[in-house]
Amino acid sequence: MSAAFETAAGSVIGRDHALARRNNQDAFCTWSGDEGVIAVVADGCGSGRASEVGARLGARLVTEALRRQQHELAEAVIPEVLEAVRLDVLESLRRLASDMGGNLAQSVSDYLLFTVVGAVVAEAVAFVFALGDGIAIVNGEADVMACADNRPPYLAYGLTNDDGAGPRFRIRRALPAHEVDSILLGSDGVVELMAVEPLRRFWEDDRYFRNPASLTRRLTLLNRDTQRIDWQARRVERAHGLLPDDTTLVVLRRKQA
Repeated sequence: MSAAFETAAGSVIGRDHALARRNNQDAFCTWSGDEGVIAVVADGCGSGRASEVGARLGARLVTEALRRQQHELAEAVIPEVLEAVRLDVLESLRRLASDMGGNLAQSVSDYLLFTVVGAVVAEAVAFVFALGDGIAIVNGEADVMACADNRPPYLAYGLTNDDGAGPRFRIRRALPAHEVDSILLGSDGVVELMAVEPLRRFWEDDRYFRNPASLTRRLTLLNRDTQRIDWQARRVERAHGLLPDDTTLVVLRRKQA
C-alpha cells in the first residue's frame, strides 16, 4: 500500500508568533507501511505556555495509536477505531501529566492542548478525521473546519472534565481507498495560505515530493519580510510575511505513473 502513495510536508512559524518570540506551535507526523499511510497535523493552543510540546507529542501519539489499529480498519468500524485511538492517546497523556507532578489542570493547560486533523489510507478504505479546526482537501474538494470564537475543543480536555468524558474525533470524509488521488491536511494557518498560494500546487508539483525540504522552503519564502528601495520616492518600502499564524500542511498523493 505505501508503495502506491508518496508524502510531502512542511511547516513555518507564523509572523505573529515570531514577533512575539513564541515557538511554532504546529506539528505533523506521517507513517507508511504495507498496511497503509497515516498523516496527522496538530496545532497547539495559542494561549498555552508551551503547547508546542503537546502538539508534537499529540501528532506522534495519534499516528502510533492509529498504526496499532490498522488491522481493524474497515468503513463500518471507523468510529470504534477512532474512539480507541482517542482513549489510547488520553491514557498516554494522563501518564505524562502525572509524571510531571504539580496541578493536573495547569499542566494540561500549559502543555497538552492541541487540535488534530488526520488521514488514513488503508487497503480498502480511506478517511479524514478531526478534532478542532484546520483544513482537509480530498481530491481537490476542500473542507475548512472553523470553531466559534476561535475556541476549538481539545483532546486533552478529557483529562480534566469532571465526568471523564471529552471531545471526540469527528469523521470528516470516508471513501474507498482506490478513489483517493490526493489528500492535503493543514492547520488553521493554511486557510490564510489559501489567499496567497493555490493549494493545488502542493499536490501537483513534483518538486515537493522529490525534496523533503521543498515544502518548508516554499512556506518560509512566503513568510519572509522583504524590502525594496523606491529610488524615485527616495524611500524604503517594506513588506511583511504573508502568514500571520503558524502554517503546517501534509500532502498525500497517489504516485504518478
